[in-house]
Amino acid sequence: MSARNSLLAATLAAGLTGLPVAGALAQAAGPGEIVGVWETENRQLKLEMFDAGGTYAARVIYGARLMEADGQTFKKDAQNPDPALRDRSLQGIVFLSSLKWNAAEGRWDDGAVYDAQSGRTLSAQVTLVGGKMELRGYMGTPLLGQTVVLQRTR
Repeated sequence: MSARNSLLAATLAAGLTGLPVAGALAQAAGPGEIVGVWETENRQLKLEMFDAGGTYAARVIYGARLMEADGQTFKKDAQNPDPALRDRSLQGIVFLSSLKWNAAEGRWDDGAVYDAQSGRTLSAQVTLVGGKMELRGYMGTPLLGQTVVLQRTR
């Protein structure tokens, strides 16, 4: 497994990887352009981006690292810092939230991404480049983060 795929699994409850994207490369014409279903090229992660009433969020549709050995059953949220949530399935959880459209930069900023493998929440931003979504998770500064690239499936 490549470093990109390995980190993808770790940070988005399946991970985040790649390089930062300059705001000048953003190609989004408006905030609703991220709404839809997206997946990684290797099909290890699939998510649905949606309008959450003034911000944008994403729920898990599929994550290879989120599945039990049978390949059919989603794992439990065992590392959640809230003990009451540790028995919930990772299927369909909203793991990305609070993304706000930043028209000046042509990207969505100030989001939060939940890493189910560690139970931590990281900062997140999203940029559209060449028709692909670059989802970046980071702690502190985006320069120290990781990016995963997804393509629209619908």
